[in-house]
Amino acid sequence: MKTGLIHIYYGTGKGKTTAAIGLAIRCAGHDGSVLFSQFLKTTPTGELAILSQLPKITIIRSTGSSKFTSQLTPQERKQKQLQQQALWQRIQEKCHQLKPNLLILDEILIACHVRMIDEASIITFLKNKPTQTEVVLTGRTPCPHIHPYADYISEIKKQKHPFDRGIAARWGIEK
Repeated sequence: MKTGLIHIYYGTGKGKTTAAIGLAIRCAGHDGSVLFSQFLKTTPTGELAILSQLPKITIIRSTGSSKFTSQLTPQERKQKQLQQQALWQRIQEKCHQLKPNLLILDEILIACHVRMIDEASIITFLKNKPTQTEVVLTGRTPCPHIHPYADYISEIKKQKHPFDRGIAARWGIEK
């Protein structure tokens, strides 16, 4: 049985989720099973519309408000935190049940950074994940205590981005 490795894709640049989705498609294309999860993101996207049609890919994602965490009221933040913790619990249970070839934890690093998911619980999961499951963690901000458990660490740096000029995420490109 092969041992699944751990990937971290982080940084300020565009492409972390895109890289994870590319790996998910590659895995499914080789008849591998994929559990694709997203923290904090709730809006529909083009990539999820396609991924949801692929029989080897199971999707679990956030529900509730699509506001950035910095825009939440204290009450909304607490509710969002409870939702994210419940999501994290569901993902862990589903992963141990399905034992997928690949688990994508999209935006888990930012969920950890904003203290919605406990870093220690992520480390515990990584230590006890199904042996064959490859795991990808993405997010803007790294969690340094998780880094020692990774086999791949890729920093994706922004050098220039349209958002800095006030151009919002565009349909078919960023969403």
